[in-house]
Amino acid sequence: MFETFDQTNFHQLCDLAGSKDSDLQSILNRYGYPPFWSRPNTFESLVHIILEQQVSLASALATLNKLKEKIGEVTPARLLLLTDQELRDCYFSRQKTVYVRHLAESLISGTLSLREMETMHDLSIRNKLKTIKGIGDWTVDIYLIFMLHHTDVFSIGDLAAVNALKNIKGLKAGISKEEVLAVADQFKPYRTIATMLLWHAYLEERKKK
Repeated sequence: MFETFDQTNFHQLCDLAGSKDSDLQSILNRYGYPPFWSRPNTFESLVHIILEQQVSLASALATLNKLKEKIGEVTPARLLLLTDQELRDCYFSRQKTVYVRHLAESLISGTLSLREMETMHDLSIRNKLKTIKGIGDWTVDIYLIFMLHHTDVFSIGDLAAVNALKNIKGLKAGISKEEVLAVADQFKPYRTIATMLLWHAYLEERKKK
């Protein structure tokens, strides 16, 4: 059975992760607990993650806010009423227009159910979500972490997490993905908690710069 976490046990799990790894503990000592990053399990949240692919978080949020300004509540039915031009006016690229339309259609037709995924295992969720155009492993990882709060996810496609891991572990720049994953495996069964600590360190370090 997969494990999940919530606000009531998040700090406890951070402490547990720190007790198992001195480098994670040093992040806690230096910066305190990370924010409890969370989003509701909704179409809007998944659109938000798709918008965050390969662009800055600020740019993705600006696009989402423009869409909300246009249609109010972001639902599959309301999004599908928009023309491609209207989505472009909300800063959607051509590709992301295709992706969010396919996601909306899949939810309306019932081929995808966000509610059902709340009781599914990581691999089943991954296989299901990746049938949607434009959804790859990174998007699934962020969905599992932010929306479903599964405790054991490390996103090899997330540059901030990987760079922070290289930094705290003193890993060489050219290390392979397989080697990075092997290091992250040391954090099992709390790789999500470790990832949040790594993001926290990454963001705090950037503030200093």
